[in-house]
Amino acid sequence: MIDVRRLEILREVDRCGTVAAAALAVHLTPSAVSQQVAALAREVGTPMLEPDGRRVRLTEAARILLGHAHEIFTRLEHAESDLAAFRAGDSGTVRLGAFPSAVRGVAVPVLRRLADRSGLRVEIREIDPGDAVDALLGRRVDVAVTLTANEMFVGQDDARIASVPLFDDLMDLVLPVGHRLAGQETVDLADLAGEDWIVNLPGTPCFAVTYAACESRGFRPIARHYADEFIGSLALVAAGAGVALLPRLAHDGVAGPGVVVRPTTGPTPVRRIGLQVRAGTAGQPHIAPLLDALREVGADLHRRDLPVAAG
Repeated sequence: MIDVRRLEILREVDRCGTVAAAALAVHLTPSAVSQQVAALAREVGTPMLEPDGRRVRLTEAARILLGHAHEIFTRLEHAESDLAAFRAGDSGTVRLGAFPSAVRGVAVPVLRRLADRSGLRVEIREIDPGDAVDALLGRRVDVAVTLTANEMFVGQDDARIASVPLFDDLMDLVLPVGHRLAGQETVDLADLAGEDWIVNLPGTPCFAVTYAACESRGFRPIARHYADEFIGSLALVAAGAGVALLPRLAHDGVAGPGVVVRPTTGPTPVRRIGLQVRAGTAGQPHIAPLLDALREVGADLHRRDLPVAAG
């Protein structure tokens, strides 16, 4: 019989790329990790690892084994869910990971909704969307709020992760209060082709959305300033340093007196917000109410952004 714990260790070696990093993830010494992988190799009768420069990689046999192991882990998660539900109710601690603007715009409203669930404690962990999958697999969080510039979330094709869309976070144009277009109700991005722009860092969803939106209007933005934090972007706009496309989760309620916020004409640029959990855990009694509250908050944010009907 194959030892499931050894399969978990093999999975971490695959994820981390080195025995030392895997040892940190599973709270063992590197020597103990090596011993467990060697014992697994003896169990199945074939090597599990081979050198790859300064790292290690799984052998083909190990990849076949791990492919089956993912299904085993999912079934075990389901079993834990059923047992937890049987043992009782919705008490327990659940850890929610969220990127910075989602902490304020999503996690805080969720905490308010769950305030009357006296047996359920929600702990918030601020994480980068690119780290969500590792945080879930490393069990640092149980649920992650993530985002993407397109239809695919990081880890969506990973059988160990369940990903579902939550809502679209609309992006608005932010202008200095004295800008020539500040008096318009909506602004065509094409009218800003020659302006200086403040953009998020390259490789981020907001950077991709900004460039795609501008290119759809026939120009590439002149990226004069780069800001990782949206508060910095707002400060730069207020100082007259340029214009920016910023998500509503980031600017709503904090834009300040030095800027004006305007929707754009045509298709609204969006970044897509989603939820991720470890496969098989969504039904666990301490996770299910959190997911329900997240969906309710997402629905509220979606309704907030619907156009008001005339009449």
